[in-house]
Amino acid sequence: MVAHAGEAAQETGVFHCTECGEKVHVKKGDKIPKCPNGHTTFGSRTGEPGR
Repeated sequence: MVAHAGEAAQETGVFHCTECGEKVHVKKGDKIPKCPNGHTTFGSRTGEPGR
């Protein structure tokens, strides 16, 4: 799974930055923000409800 800042989240969860490992919580349908350190690529997602 690769997601980028500015895209709509396909699922609710905690997105993990590929650059620094920071975590960003996003709800399904919301735009994914940049990580707190300004990076824009997320390589994994955890904390998905119902999974």
